[in-house]
Amino acid sequence: MSWQPELDDLQRRRQLAKELGGADKVARHRAAGKLTVRERLDGLVDPGSFQEIGSIAGFPEYDENGQLTGMTPANVVCGHARIDARPVFVTGDDFTVRGGANDGGLRNKFTFAEVTAANWRIPLVRLVDGTGGGGSVKHLETSGRTPLPEAIHFTDMVAALDEVPVVALGLGSVAGMGAARVCGSHYSLMVRGSSQLFAAGPPVVARTGQVLTKEELGGSSIHAKNGTIDDEVESEAEAFARARRFLSYLPASVHEAPPRTPSSDPADRSDESLLSIVPREARKVYKMRTILQSVLDSDSFFEIGRAWGKSVITGLARLDGWPVAILASDPYHYGGAWTADACRKAIRLIDLAQTFQLPVVHFVDIPGFLIGKQAEESGVMRFGTQALAAVRRSTVPWCAIMVRKAFGMAALTQRNGSRSFMRYSWPSAQWGSLPIAGGVEAAYRAVIEAAPDPAAKRAEIEARLETFQSPIRSAEAFGIEELIDPRETRKHLCDFAHLAAPLRRPGTGGGYRC
Repeated sequence: MSWQPELDDLQRRRQLAKELGGADKVARHRAAGKLTVRERLDGLVDPGSFQEIGSIAGFPEYDENGQLTGMTPANVVCGHARIDARPVFVTGDDFTVRGGANDGGLRNKFTFAEVTAANWRIPLVRLVDGTGGGGSVKHLETSGRTPLPEAIHFTDMVAALDEVPVVALGLGSVAGMGAARVCGSHYSLMVRGSSQLFAAGPPVVARTGQVLTKEELGGSSIHAKNGTIDDEVESEAEAFARARRFLSYLPASVHEAPPRTPSSDPADRSDESLLSIVPREARKVYKMRTILQSVLDSDSFFEIGRAWGKSVITGLARLDGWPVAILASDPYHYGGAWTADACRKAIRLIDLAQTFQLPVVHFVDIPGFLIGKQAEESGVMRFGTQALAAVRRSTVPWCAIMVRKAFGMAALTQRNGSRSFMRYSWPSAQWGSLPIAGGVEAAYRAVIEAAPDPAAKRAEIEARLETFQSPIRSAEAFGIEELIDPRETRKHLCDFAHLAAPLRRPGTGGGYRC
């Protein structure tokens, strides 16, 4: 009289599903140096926390008596789990079943995952391997028709970005919708050597006359440098670790504020080396990352997108335990001038901060937007204008540390549109409409050319004008709120983080741009 036979049948189906695409395909998958989808889930989430949903979805096979003889599972596994004891929803593509292409229950599972994560207000992690929701021409024979592409799944995918943190790990060759699922996220990764990403793979591209390997067409080294993905890692284990760490800075959804974590790093800690880290000679460079490591909570800086837009440094960090977004210039690349890619990279970080109510700390050393023919060809002013708009539309608490240069239109990125704004200047800072060196050449050309020694005259004029460029002159007229000792920067930033914490407004982030 019990229901045990049905439960036994259910258990058998679940066991068949866990066999994935079969022993041969699983062996081939592992031989390529890749983990199976269930091994990936085990490596990502807290041990024993994964609760599968849709565990027996797929293609069952029955004999003439209606008895189950076998089953091909749907090639996506999904469910809820925990990462660092916090709830998440996870989807994982199974490449061993028809290369991750469209299969039984797959599209419904993807849509279910995106909608469920948003509805339950928990982060979503996508483990992408294959076309991931895209089609397979083999499917035409089983369906007997050609489906017209629809935007239902993509719409749900985009909607999730406005609600919850979304992390996407490209763990194999991903194309079409699979590639979109990697790119359409708040943070994306690929694994060097085993991950590739493209709009269409080599067999399709070969029809255009371009014969390329998967690595030549869409290797991770290509996309980490052009901004298609955020970061490139050496192994799947590293990808899981970075995904977990990224999520640790963010709230579960836009309806919460980012959580504070305990910190043993003294908020008033000072660093003597900061007094001389910026050279007096304006043309000499220094290491901005050294400054960041000094003033942020110890080992808390999580850099994002290091391989592209290199004149801008972006990432997440903590100040006395409070999560913040970090924007900084890197004078080692174009003197810190913002390139078209640097503008795109800054916009991505600002959107992330605005969506999840992360206060922003901007370490300013911007000589302007990059100039020259190549810069103009890159569309620097178009992207520069978009960056300015993104900054001004941002309303999260914002703190600017004027480290050195702030010239021209690009200097407007120093502050956002928030009324909760703080600005501190180091004595090394200098700002204006344009740098003195270039301005003198334009404004005093006639005087310089008429002088017996033009070079000496130019140097004399530059020296005279530099006295007016001192931040002390600006502070005297309250043109800068406060000059500070660089060694005390951390204390001021921790004060800012504490003041900013109660001003964060969950649920007010607005739309997120991929």
